[in-house]
Amino acid sequence: MLPRSGDVLHVTRAASVQFIDPLLFRVIRVHDWPTYDGWVWLDGYELNAAGDAVERRSIFVQVNGLRQLRSPNDLRAAPRRIGAPVPARVG
Repeated sequence: MLPRSGDVLHVTRAASVQFIDPLLFRVIRVHDWPTYDGWVWLDGYELNAAGDAVERRSIFVQVNGLRQLRSPNDLRAAPRRIGAPVPARVG
């Protein structure tokens, strides 16, 4: 299923090898540009851990590699891979 405007996504290496460091991304729009099957261009904002927009970006990703979140806080409650570093708490 294609992302929609307003969706918050967890973008990892599963979406594209360029995302070695995962990021949170709020979708502004999905382009209808012709691409490879299963790939899409997205415009949106990279989010920080608090859910604030920090940088506007266009990204090229595999739709099946995206994980939709209800909010940036969903990532904190998600189970982590064994051996994955635990982020430091702020505040």
